[in-house]
Amino acid sequence: SFAILDSGVLVASIQCWPVRLDKAALILVGPVAVATRFQNSGLGKQLMQLMLDAATPQDPPMVMIGDPEYYGRFGFEAEGTSGWTLPGPWEPRRLLLRNSNMVALPTHGMLGPTD
Repeated sequence: SFAILDSGVLVASIQCWPVRLDKAALILVGPVAVATRFQNSGLGKQLMQLMLDAATPQDPPMVMIGDPEYYGRFGFEAEGTSGWTLPGPWEPRRLLLRNSNMVALPTHGMLGPTD
């Protein structure tokens, strides 16, 4: 997780959480939040890049709920997530995966917390 401060005031942040899909480890990315007056200034893109740069090849795949039109540029796509479920409501087209190491993942299951 990362934060961006402006004169000591939090203006943007990104959270990363360990989750599971059956027995497969994943990193849940989000929320990505930028204060209203700083939106459209590139801070969201900067946070995403910081998070991706910090990732190692040993890290599990990443999953997030977001707009594929925006997060596709960072390698996130809905491919492979159509059989997954989440607690609560969500739009299936917005459940995105970044699996750069092509880790074998279940085709069906519910995302949930790690034990």
